[in-house]
Amino acid sequence: MGLLTLPFRLPLLPVTAFMRLAVLLYEQAEREQSDPAEARHQLEEVAEARDAGVVSEDEVSKVEYEAVGRMVQSAPAPSPDDAADQEG
Repeated sequence: MGLLTLPFRLPLLPVTAFMRLAVLLYEQAEREQSDPAEARHQLEEVAEARDAGVVSEDEVSKVEYEAVGRMVQSAPAPSPDDAADQEG
């Protein structure tokens, strides 16, 4: 059956390959953005820049807010079972 449908699928292969690549890139970007090590590295870099006098306190607080926001956003929500365990 694959040989019979190949001529019809052949023109769409570049499109399907592009879509698969787009999904892979999106998933990798999500993993990197929610990685705690990446946020820590960014906070360390901005702290070094602040100590060197390159970055103002306002810019440091903005970067810290964004990094913490990404970490909170990517944290898993507590399940109802966890809440029941804490109560009882």
